[in-house]
Amino acid sequence: MCPFRLLLVPPFLLLTGGCTHVANDNWAGKDKAQHFVASAAFAAAGTAYGDHQNWSEARSRSFGLMFSIGLGAAKELYDSREGGTGWSWKDFAWDVAGAATGYSLYHAAR
Repeated sequence: MCPFRLLLVPPFLLLTGGCTHVANDNWAGKDKAQHFVASAAFAAAGTAYGDHQNWSEARSRSFGLMFSIGLGAAKELYDSREGGTGWSWKDFAWDVAGAATGYSLYHAAR
């Protein structure tokens, strides 16, 4: 399968995944700092795991970022179920920003 086609699969799944509702929250909600800090910690931990497995820097970095972002996406998918708070693209954006920051801080401290 062409790598470009692989990039089309996740958005398609998100759009057709049966999310029951989307959250109506703001960018500075009380849980945004929690999303940011947790994602930063997960990205740093995932990158450290890759380093301890003697993976290349690129593979460790990819694993750390995808581990963190994947957990953020899973959390939002869980929230989107019936009776949940709803999928929040704003929470997910804070997850991505936290993941990038966690990776950057991990490598700056090394």
